[in-house]
Order: sequence, then structure tokens, then C-alpha cells
Amino acid sequence: MLNLILIAVCGATGALARWGLAGLVQRAAPGSLFPWGTLSVNLAGCFLFGLLWAAGVERLNLGPQFRAAALVGFMGSFTTFSTYAFESAGMLAEAQWATAVFNILAQNAAGVALMFLGFALGRLF
Repeated sequence: MLNLILIAVCGATGALARWGLAGLVQRAAPGSLFPWGTLSVNLAGCFLFGLLWAAGVERLNLGPQFRAAALVGFMGSFTTFSTYAFESAGMLAEAQWATAVFNILAQNAAGVALMFLGFALGRLF
């Protein structure tokens, strides 16, 4: 029961953090049709997930409640892969080939790279 409460509370917090960061970044790029807010949330999410996993699970050996709260709850609602897929599909449907390819490559390549950076930094703690 505690895990469910942790997931719910941290999930709500992650959703609010996602909304705040994505909105802040998108407002910083007025008039841009590119989803900079989604990109920033997904890249930050990849980095944070790697950092939390390496520091919390591998290094500090925090247990299932940490994983439930931080990784399933917070990170699960903070990242926005479904939004990324929706926006990419829209770009492809509208034949915005260059924008779609940039979005797909940036989200995936940079996301994986930031995951590894998060692992490396998390292991320093």
C-alpha cells in the first residue's frame, strides 16, 4: 500500500514538473513550431533517470520504495514519450521531413547519451 501512495504522490509531482518545465521552455521560444518543451523534458528525464538509477539503486542500494517513488512515480509521469511520438507523427503526416528527422534523432541519440552521462555522474556519489 505504501508503494501505491508513493507512486501516486511522486507521479503527481512528476506531472507538475513536466508541465512546468515544458511550458517554461516552450514560452522561451515564442513562435517556434518545434516542440522544444517536449524535447527538454525528455532529455532532462533521460539524464535524471540515469542519475537516479546509478546513484540511488546501484550506488546507495536504495530499495523498492525508492524505485517505486522516484523511477515509476516521478520519472514515469515526468517524461513524455507518448507526446514525443504524437508530435513526430504529426510532423511526418504534414511532410515536415527535416523537422521530424531532427526531432527523432535528437530525442533518441541525445536521450541515450544523457542517460549514460547520468549513469556516470550518479556513480560518483
